[in-house]
Amino acid sequence: MREHTPQSAVASDIKHLIHSQHHPSATQSPKIWVKGRGSVITDIEGKEYFDGLAGLWNVNVGHGRVELARAAATQMETLAYQSSYAGSSNLPAIDLGERLAHITYPSINHFFFTSGGGESTESAIKTARFYWKALGKPNKWKIISRELGYHGVTLAAMSATGIDTYWPMFEPRTPGFFHIPSPYPFHFNHGFKPTPGNPTPGIAAANLLEQAILREGADNIAGFIAEPVQGAGGVIVPQDDYFKRIREICDKYQVLLIADEVITGFGRTGRWFALEHWQIEPDIMDFAKGVTSGYIPLGGIGVNDKIAEVINSAEFSKRWMHAFTYSGHPTCCAVALANLDYMERNDLVSRAAETGAHLQKQLKQLERHPQVGESRGIGMMAAVELCEDRASRKRFDPAKGYGDKVRGEAAKRGLWSRAFKDNFYLSPPLTTTREEVDRMVEILDQSIKAVFA
Repeated sequence: MREHTPQSAVASDIKHLIHSQHHPSATQSPKIWVKGRGSVITDIEGKEYFDGLAGLWNVNVGHGRVELARAAATQMETLAYQSSYAGSSNLPAIDLGERLAHITYPSINHFFFTSGGGESTESAIKTARFYWKALGKPNKWKIISRELGYHGVTLAAMSATGIDTYWPMFEPRTPGFFHIPSPYPFHFNHGFKPTPGNPTPGIAAANLLEQAILREGADNIAGFIAEPVQGAGGVIVPQDDYFKRIREICDKYQVLLIADEVITGFGRTGRWFALEHWQIEPDIMDFAKGVTSGYIPLGGIGVNDKIAEVINSAEFSKRWMHAFTYSGHPTCCAVALANLDYMERNDLVSRAAETGAHLQKQLKQLERHPQVGESRGIGMMAAVELCEDRASRKRFDPAKGYGDKVRGEAAKRGLWSRAFKDNFYLSPPLTTTREEVDRMVEILDQSIKAVFA
């Protein structure tokens, strides 16, 4: 890697790189990151920032953990890569599968590994379709997801994603995907009037799934995919009775429940996996991000024993013909094992629950600003939603870009994170201290004041 000045690095970046969500207007003065330690990242000019989004919701153990780097180096020196196609395996993948069976939902004991969340969503969708075909129900192939849900941007995953800004320049979308509204309590609960069939906002929001199933025909629906807490769409924590009703509906109409735990998995919400908060289990679980804390790409799906039995009992000519070159990559699996060791040794799941409760409490103080509609979250993931009028839930004109303005002011003060519309996100590493949380919230407080002064 050659020596760079800040200017030469930016010039080379502009000349050669296409970034995620690329547009030249966003690449003229990018942050060039060169170092990370704990909850702090440093740019090429030597300026330090709190990493308010743990990379991209994924650096759960914080930056600079040498244990993970050593695990990668040791495995690369031993066996960097070998295919895990049927008939071939490796010890880190075997050990990771066994480890995940101990920490995931009790009914999920079988795992397929991918390189990230988008591939995990694709794998989950294909597995749901395979399952019903193998059971003699080939018409059950459609997928229902939710508005504001994020499931990746490969073609089928993008079609499941319910954030419409990802669609226009890549349409037509894959057929067979349908969206229902998000349970979004800040808006959905507002002015809610109970009826006999919809006694609470959570039940009413869940019943939208039943309506969609009946509209499309239960014999046509393979699965319902949902993040336990919608992340990129707004850190939307559902009502407490929402997912219990969702599970009932899926069971009633024989629809597989796919939990997208790419963001919420591995301690982010104060539990190993987020549906634990509501005492239900999915049929298929997507995971990525926190499994290696982002130190190396890895994701996957876990399937329950019922689905695994169907996969294992299929005729050879009708086998689960799905694959990735890097599935079960030994180096990635070795890093995941080291990551889980670090999490367990430092009790990071309990720590996320405790520090997360402090984070949520501190953010609630920002609701004294008239432009803050609410702060919300669970564990170590949170959002502060800005709005023009809290009482009516009236949103700001999107053209004013207040979320991005707050993000810019926070960056000036040493807090790096993201905003979506008028939601500012705060989801730092699980290792973040209370003192660091307090400073991040203080910076956000100052930034809101600056924008609306």
